Amino acid sequence: MKIEVSAKKRELQGTGASRRLRNAGKVPGIVYGGTVDPVNIELNHKDLAQNLSKEAFHASILTLDLDGKKEQVLLRSFNMHPFKLQVQHIDFQRVTKDRKIHMKVPLHFTNAELSPAIKEQGGVVSHVLNELNITCLPDDLPEFIEIDLSTATVGYSVHAKEMQLPKGVELVLHKRENPVVVSVLVPQLAQVEEETTAVAPAAGDVPASKQAEPAKEGDKAADAKGGAKPGDKAGAKPAAKTAAKPAAGGDKKDKK
Repeated sequence: MKIEVSAKKRELQGTGASRRLRNAGKVPGIVYGGTVDPVNIELNHKDLAQNLSKEAFHASILTLDLDGKKEQVLLRSFNMHPFKLQVQHIDFQRVTKDRKIHMKVPLHFTNAELSPAIKEQGGVVSHVLNELNITCLPDDLPEFIEIDLSTATVGYSVHAKEMQLPKGVELVLHKRENPVVVSVLVPQLAQVEEETTAVAPAAGDVPASKQAEPAKEGDKAADAKGGAKPGDKAGAKPAAKTAAKPAAGGDKKDKK
């Protein structure tokens, strides 16, 4: 994608001049680099804000139209107002075709929804990095680097040095640095549920000898009478004898 930016030379400098420029809907900036002296510029804020919303604007060779003269530049930095959606200042750097440039390029992750990790295994894709530092010639600069996840499974990961880079593009890493770019994990909630199921077996898996036995009838009767168990020495007292005594003189015959 070719993006062209229109700008004008800025004659007045200083804090007051920059404030008046912003109040007029303009953005102060500068373009530097190459074999030419730095030039102070001004840009239309509305057009610039629209360009800044595009991903390609941050990682592409731009064409700067400065008072009718066009040159190739890179966006190097821009400052925003602390709480307003207003660009305060912007910097561009000139590029030459025979000199390598150092840029941060965005990563695009594709086809994750087609992978076995998502469709069959319930995995979750974790984007560890969203951009990479690269170096290349201006003509080889990619707008983004694509990573295909169509064959990813749970436990899958991609390190920076394992990536297939476009022709002429090199990673900017320290000697032993090889960070993880993307990985596929099992959701933590699913892991907790599996562990809980493994720790707490079902009641049918418990041996019969360890399962609770039903209470015996004798124990139930003892519990109903106050907890006394059969065979205890403290038994119930025998019932008192109720034999009636013979009535006095009831069997004697009257003597005549």
